[in-house]
Amino acid sequence: MNKYTKIGALAAMLSVVLGAFGAHLLEDRLTADALDVYDTGVQYHMFHSVGILLIALLIDRLPSPKLAIWAARLHLIGIILFSGSLYVLAFSGVKILGAITPLGGVAFIAGWICIALAARKGKK
Repeated sequence: MNKYTKIGALAAMLSVVLGAFGAHLLEDRLTADALDVYDTGVQYHMFHSVGILLIALLIDRLPSPKLAIWAARLHLIGIILFSGSLYVLAFSGVKILGAITPLGGVAFIAGWICIALAARKGKK
């Protein structure tokens, strides 16, 4: 089991925990808009946790494993910046945190681009 399998599995587990926390404990504590922001963070958190797990399965099969590793790193950075900023924004209401969210989105996009580039033939 490589470290990205562990990271992906732990990130996915944390997404489930945070999703359950939101569904069961935050419904009466956050506004509907804040809960939507929180839910968006949970969704992207899970999507990209699964992405990390898929990358972990593909690393040794792709022509450029180094790019695949960067993809996993970028997805983790994206989870922290994108989802993390949405979680904090939902609780705090501090709108300036919304400026961090797009940086996480860029990390997600860059991670997917790295996977596409890692899959190019002849680059091993």
